Amino acid sequence: MIKVGIIGSTGYAGQQLVWLLQNHPSIEIVFLCSHSYENTLYKDIYKNFNGFIDDLCINIHEAEYKLNCINMLFLALPHGKSFNITKKALEKGVKVIDLGADFRINSENIYEQWYKVKHTSPELLKESVYGLTELNRNHIKKASLIANPGCYPTASILALAPLLKLNLVDKSSIIIDAKSGISGAGRNASIGNIFAECNESIKAYSVGEHRHTPEIEQELGLICNDNITLTFTPHLVPMNRGILSVCYSKLICKKSQEEIYKIYKDFYKNEFFIKITDTMPETRWVKGSNLCHIGIRLDERTGRVIIASCIDNLIKGAAGQAVQNMNLMFNLDEKTGLDFPAMMP
Repeated sequence: MIKVGIIGSTGYAGQQLVWLLQNHPSIEIVFLCSHSYENTLYKDIYKNFNGFIDDLCINIHEAEYKLNCINMLFLALPHGKSFNITKKALEKGVKVIDLGADFRINSENIYEQWYKVKHTSPELLKESVYGLTELNRNHIKKASLIANPGCYPTASILALAPLLKLNLVDKSSIIIDAKSGISGAGRNASIGNIFAECNESIKAYSVGEHRHTPEIEQELGLICNDNITLTFTPHLVPMNRGILSVCYSKLICKKSQEEIYKIYKDFYKNEFFIKITDTMPETRWVKGSNLCHIGIRLDERTGRVIIASCIDNLIKGAAGQAVQNMNLMFNLDEKTGLDFPAMMP
């Protein structure tokens, strides 16, 4: 059995991770750590675990003491909070998957520019592997530190990777228009995500300055071996979970829609969790799953290709992808604990 600890277990991504791992056939959860709910029964925080998990949440100091008891540490913390515990875990030979942002950006200067905090473990950036499983599988298998991708980047990078890999689009023309459910804002209460503020409304936010922008540009640039500068605009929509990322770019060579579909189907032909759909995807088709649905349309009038990508932001965009990466790191079938369809309706 793989013995795991989870720090940040009571946020939305953290509880989704607990839900997946307590059903995983090769996992023993050794501890659940929470800053806000120290010494509280986990089942009293999330009532759906009543009868399944009887553990008390521990504090960070107890979690550090228990690092000797685990093989795998998951971190689901705000940015700037993962540096110290990651270093301590790695020194003890514990593998780490960070669901936060602290090791996603390869440059400490770019990280500090966008996240406005000092990066105190820049030496670990050389060791960190970006955990977009379908594109970095071989590196993930050998890694000790995984930077789990953000939810918007997961949907957007998977949508654009085939076209950029084959150099089929104008790299300066990329626009990403993405929409997320409210759980993407986290569990802490704020005026912007309470029911009365979000219901019956949709809004763009962090326009031109969203922190996932450099992450998307970095990884797309690595795919095509070139610098990428793009426009990314996120929106908040009144649903609990799900992301729809619609990506636009201009083709630099003539292709039919059928040819583009073949490119995508060939590119992802061995990927269980990526489904190329003939109809344009909807978030409800991936809700509660580790799946990514991608649909494509060619606008022949403008020469633009439009790719729509749907994921569940808490699973493929966070906890599910983390479990997928953990499976690879421990030589398990990467579908283990994740091989189930979406929930409907």
